[in-house]
Amino acid sequence: MIVITVRFKVLPEHVDGWLDRVADFTTSTRAEPGNLWFDWSRSIDDPNEFVLLEAFQDDAAGAHVNSAHFQQAMKDMPEALAETPRIINFTVPGEDWGRMGELEVPDRG
Repeated sequence: MIVITVRFKVLPEHVDGWLDRVADFTTSTRAEPGNLWFDWSRSIDDPNEFVLLEAFQDDAAGAHVNSAHFQQAMKDMPEALAETPRIINFTVPGEDWGRMGELEVPDRG
């Protein structure tokens, strides 16, 4: 799978509306064939920073960046951003989250 992490520095005046701004992009991407997850988080260290963690089956990421909703998001986002987003992407085996080896929680069922 291809795992992508993107850090978005949002201008302070757009922070409260950021998730609304990207709502259609998020919903459309989650509905794409081959999308495994597409999750937004907010930094606890910087209230103006949002982190996007997304994953695709190996052959699905190309279709994602060529989709109409991706192209529209690339037009909609810049006016709300303080800087160009920073990205890390890599290919890893599997298609889901693995369990953390260093910490095990007992079955609570």
